[in-house]
Amino acid sequence: MTNHFFEHSLASVHYYKFGSGPKAMLCFHGYGMHGKQFKLLEEHLGTDYTFYGFDLFFHKATKLRNNDLAIIKKGISKKQLAKLFTDFCDEQQINKFSILAYSMGSHYAATIVEEVPERVSEFIAAAPSSLKPGWLVTFLSRKKLGNKVLEKLALSDSGMHKLLKLIKNLKVIDQKIYEILYKEIATYELRFSFYACLTYLKHLKINHQKFVKNLNQYQIKSIFIFGARDKNYPAKIAENTIKKLHWAKQEVLDANHEMINGEFPYHLKKLLNDY
Repeated sequence: MTNHFFEHSLASVHYYKFGSGPKAMLCFHGYGMHGKQFKLLEEHLGTDYTFYGFDLFFHKATKLRNNDLAIIKKGISKKQLAKLFTDFCDEQQINKFSILAYSMGSHYAATIVEEVPERVSEFIAAAPSSLKPGWLVTFLSRKKLGNKVLEKLALSDSGMHKLLKLIKNLKVIDQKIYEILYKEIATYELRFSFYACLTYLKHLKINHQKFVKNLNQYQIKSIFIFGARDKNYPAKIAENTIKKLHWAKQEVLDANHEMINGEFPYHLKKLLNDY
């Protein structure tokens, strides 16, 4: 595995490259993770794919060119995001590519399918929160009042912790998600990144009709993977989408939300081979 930077007018994007296969796969990790999250796929799929695992915005080494609060509040558009990754692929001389995304990363992946479907050969999403982010995420990221509340809490020493406890008690999130998020708000820098991540991606709201239309029209093979014990993003959130798709598969693993583990490569390879 090697690590690199893609220097773009929008951001300095850090990524990891691993595998040696003829097909390219762009990988988008979950919140609080980094571009190495899918490294475990190399052993099982590394002769089929060359993987590009990106550190997403406000994670690890990827940095915006302009990190001002006003820029973060404005947010990135779908066209800007898609152009960033197609520019990357053009530099790497990658014409078509597969996409693999987990949780938060599915917002990036779905946007690319909406904007540049002609470049996508396969779409794979595990715990795809983009299909139904939930009312709280929508309120905090896209509603003016909610985002202002989030900004105030992010600058507070104890506000975010109190909010997490409240939404856990209200059963908006389960214990596992609570534990993940709790570790991600320990410092001011982490709380600011949490705020920035939700705010900057606010325009990446999936257009279900366009998403389905593009997957069908461009005959993009799609795989949706869920954890049987994932209470926040269960398989039922994809029911209406999958029944409209012509080339889609669904798998429910014996897992909670944190499903990218040693068993994941085995299941993914089997799903890909079954096509």
